[in-house]
Amino acid sequence: MNDAEHHNATTGGRSKLDAPSVLEVAHVDKYFGGFCALRDVSLNVPAGGLVGLIGPNGAGKSTLFSIITGFIAPSQGTVSLRGRPVDTLSPFERARTGMVRTFQVPREFGHLSVRENLMAAVPDQAGERLFDLFFRPQRVRIQEQEGAALVEETIDFLKLKRIADQPAAKLSGGQKKLLELGRVMMTRPSVILLDEPFSGVNPVLIAEIIDRIIELNERGISFLVIEHDLEALTRLVARLTVIDYGTIIAEGAPQAVLADARVRAAYLGGPA
Repeated sequence: MNDAEHHNATTGGRSKLDAPSVLEVAHVDKYFGGFCALRDVSLNVPAGGLVGLIGPNGAGKSTLFSIITGFIAPSQGTVSLRGRPVDTLSPFERARTGMVRTFQVPREFGHLSVRENLMAAVPDQAGERLFDLFFRPQRVRIQEQEGAALVEETIDFLKLKRIADQPAAKLSGGQKKLLELGRVMMTRPSVILLDEPFSGVNPVLIAEIIDRIIELNERGISFLVIEHDLEALTRLVARLTVIDYGTIIAEGAPQAVLADARVRAAYLGGPA
């Protein structure tokens, strides 16, 4: 039994499914003109939980992620973080409250090194403000030292030390996914939304990414994960939510959900 399977079989977030919700989506609709992309979508991520979101292409997964993180507004419904609505907050403001996301195609600064990419992701850097730079130089130095220490800690955690000084543009697909995870880690989030973290990644690095996610989850960070690699996803998450044609059609333990006739028909191509 590998680490991910052991995690699922024991703590794996399963004992946390009854924990209070850290992220809650309630009755969300989204219309683009006359097209309904999402209809009455509700889901929650328990504090310290690992939840997967699956569905066929065009089902509405990415639209839902964009609504949760504030990149687009819902036509109806609410998104709450730790019981407080965040619907009026921008993506930046939501990130400051502890909710961050990655993207299916990593958005690294290709000309910067891994280390520089991580340093650029440190939030609220005093050195970027002229007042602090000129009148609070000691504060700037202390914060820079703290940021540099966090960068090195993150590099070690992600096992990226060997390539820390390489330009990000030269990294493999899996290494870029690890860097993307590292960049969101710099904000010290409480909830991370991962969009296709295993897409274009070789099996060895998939296992590495899974291990890193599990360790972060054991530190108390909650996850909502979109992923098409069902084998990898079911090794990781405690609960699956399935969306089809903009509507939640199934939710529960991974094996039970994948055995659902509606899921086989909609997502796996089996008979209804």
